[in-house]
Amino acid sequence: MITAWLLGLLRRRAGRLSVTAAGIAAAVALLACLGSFLSTAQHSMTARAVRSVAVDWQIEVQPDTAASAVLTAVRSTPTVTAALLVNFAKSTGFVAQTGASTQTTGPAIVLGIPPNYRAQFPGAIRTLVGAEGGVLLAQQTAANLHAAPGDTVQIGRAGMAPVALTVDGVVDLPQADSLFQNVGSPLGAQPVAPPDNVAILDQAAWHRIFDPLSAARPDLVRIQIHTALDHTLPTDPGFAYTQVSATARNLEARSAGGALVGDNLGAALDAARGDAAYARVLFVFLGVPAAVLAALLTATVVAAGSERRRHDQALLRARGASPRQLITLAAAETAVTGVLGSAAGLAIAALADMAAFGSARLGADLSTTIGWASASALAGLVIAVAAVLTPVWRDLRGATISASRADVRRTRPPRWTRLGLDFAALAASGVLYWLARRSGYQIVLAPEGVPAISVSYWTFAAPALLWIGAALLVWRLADLLLGRGWPVLAGALRPVSGSLSRIIARSLSRQRAPVARGIVLITLAVAFAASTATFNATYQAQAEVDAQLTNGADVTVTEPPGAVVGPAAGERLAAIPGVRAVEPIQHRFAYIGADLQDLYGVNPVTITHVTALQDNYFRGGTAHDLLNKLAAQPDSILVSAETVKDFQLDPGDTINLRLQDARTHQLTTIGFHYVGIVAEFPTAPKDSFFVANAGYVAQHTGSDAVGSFLVDTGGHNTTAVANRLRDVVGTTATVTDITATRGSIGSSLTAVNLAGLTRIELTFGLVLATAAGGLVLTLGLAERRRSFVIAHALGATRRHLRSFVVAEAVILIACGLAAGAVLGAALSRMLVSVLTGVFDPPPTTLTIPGIYLVATALASVAAIGVVSAATVRLARRAPLTLIGEL
Repeated sequence: MITAWLLGLLRRRAGRLSVTAAGIAAAVALLACLGSFLSTAQHSMTARAVRSVAVDWQIEVQPDTAASAVLTAVRSTPTVTAALLVNFAKSTGFVAQTGASTQTTGPAIVLGIPPNYRAQFPGAIRTLVGAEGGVLLAQQTAANLHAAPGDTVQIGRAGMAPVALTVDGVVDLPQADSLFQNVGSPLGAQPVAPPDNVAILDQAAWHRIFDPLSAARPDLVRIQIHTALDHTLPTDPGFAYTQVSATARNLEARSAGGALVGDNLGAALDAARGDAAYARVLFVFLGVPAAVLAALLTATVVAAGSERRRHDQALLRARGASPRQLITLAAAETAVTGVLGSAAGLAIAALADMAAFGSARLGADLSTTIGWASASALAGLVIAVAAVLTPVWRDLRGATISASRADVRRTRPPRWTRLGLDFAALAASGVLYWLARRSGYQIVLAPEGVPAISVSYWTFAAPALLWIGAALLVWRLADLLLGRGWPVLAGALRPVSGSLSRIIARSLSRQRAPVARGIVLITLAVAFAASTATFNATYQAQAEVDAQLTNGADVTVTEPPGAVVGPAAGERLAAIPGVRAVEPIQHRFAYIGADLQDLYGVNPVTITHVTALQDNYFRGGTAHDLLNKLAAQPDSILVSAETVKDFQLDPGDTINLRLQDARTHQLTTIGFHYVGIVAEFPTAPKDSFFVANAGYVAQHTGSDAVGSFLVDTGGHNTTAVANRLRDVVGTTATVTDITATRGSIGSSLTAVNLAGLTRIELTFGLVLATAAGGLVLTLGLAERRRSFVIAHALGATRRHLRSFVVAEAVILIACGLAAGAVLGAALSRMLVSVLTGVFDPPPTTLTIPGIYLVATALASVAAIGVVSAATVRLARRAPLTLIGEL
């Protein structure tokens, strides 16, 4: 019986089964694609964190502990692949005589490394000029000493004679911050910046020079064990962090206090695990609504044939079929549509992954591929059960045979309309959103050093309730318009339907349940497409803003500390092909009280020519207004929010800062007037800094020395221009470009293939919006073929039939698109606000993807138009032919 039933469905209901399976396939494909993104993103974050670390562990050997014993303990750790001793010594300073001048530095650090150090840790040291071994100077040190390979440098030793050495090369230390960390110290006790003066020697030379110092002043030397680990880690950064940090603590326990581990790899994974949590949040926010929408479309397809299904069931029950047999037949149909839909969805997901991510695997490895494929297919089967099997079971429990065969069924307003659940859901959504924003929550919280992260899943309630409340409210309004408001509807349809407008309005009123359901589906589909597209566009725009804030401009040339380079040097840079404009920025250090902070001197008139300054970077005025104040009142100063809070400043207060005078080399007091808050500024740190008028600073310090040059390339060929600039400045300055900065700053979400994810989301959004428009109208008109046949038989002309079809299409388009636009705007604002932790800095305004939104609206209108034209054409056929098909 089951086989006969299924064969009959395939012959007589093939179209409906196909559309049902297609709805399931859409949900399965989207869940599988987003699951693939989540898995791949987590794997990419872990791999990126691992690649970003040159030395996995820096193990500090404690005083009175034998380094050899600690080294043995380290090498016995199963995950350790390399462990080398590195010596550190504090020098009183370096002296170099070049030409007729003598340069002297302040205190310095001298490292002693073994011969195979650079082979084991290739990312720790990068050669700029000269040899890769011997006596090496850090780039900044070489600039301070005006030294180059072949020059002689004297290395000072406390209480001992200096030692003269010949420089063999100049190097860069890409990870100097971690290399010179205070191992075991809390974050607040770490040095603000790495040392300015560093020399690197081979270990034999280091021991020859500093062993005597070690005997006399052991407090000036220390030993570290630099360690490389096996990078076979879990793909999830959180699990990887837990594994690495637990191994580090185990080593410290085994060393009985003789070693402290500076866990550089754990710190990198610690930062990545918060971004992995955000990736999971994005999966829920962007994936679940689309899957639910696809399920609703599937349920709509099934519901459109509910009357015919009830008649079939009534006939079978009248001929002796038991409810159990009918449930079995419905279960067989459910299994067929669920399996076909899930299989098709997984195939679509594989193709989409191939197009978006370059791989047809639904995950980072085989296990995650199987896991996500199984979970997505299970979701497809659940949708099939909910859409196909559950209504059959409900009808069998609640309807008699005679009631099932009735053509006219009494309908009542849903109970939720009387209870006002739509208004309650919207009110609750607003209250939860307001409370969350007022409390300054963070949806993802990853406390430093804590293995577990906290995700505020309660925050999901606000957008979820907005979805539910808006859908119910649209249904209520549509039902009101089509029911009691039919006279208003008739007046609105008069331009389309003419004298038939009242008849058509009454007809739509009697069919208001399916029409209202169609309006709701179109609204939700358009809102999903609009909110997803707006979120993605805003994210991409802010990622670019973050990159420009960090780098300063398209290309930035940073002078080493202590270098005296005037603004005129920018003319040489401006002459390089591809450079549109060059803007100098001063970088000084100023004391406010006993606190030392960064100060940036800018030309407020021209700074905006090379970099973008948004209003949300400032408080107390717009960017334009505050820059104008800096220009009109040279003694004005902008202060970071942290400094304003710490020093209890009010606008107009006088701030006395102490800066070094270039003429006397002593600190001099300069008065400024606080006029506004600066929260973000190109090249500036995120906490405490000042922005002042460069001319005023130069006048009172006797120096117009530039800290960096911001170079505008118009956004074109930044890497090529940066290479040309490096050829010009050599090793005397550091050149960074925005292309390289994009891949290394801020959230590691920017390192995964968000472009591929965006294409998948926007494609599904467009498909769902189009399907909602065309499918809803198709099903509604298909169910009313009998009415069209009767009207045709009674003499209705083609114009009359077209008026009925076009009127319904106009109602769906006008109401669905209008409500979808309103809901999409509200959801976009809420999503961006709730997920503010993804953005750095938070956006001032939403970025509206106008082209995509217009394309989505046109696609929905086109789908409805095609269905309307096909229906009118079908209605022209002979009545007897159509009656035979009913």
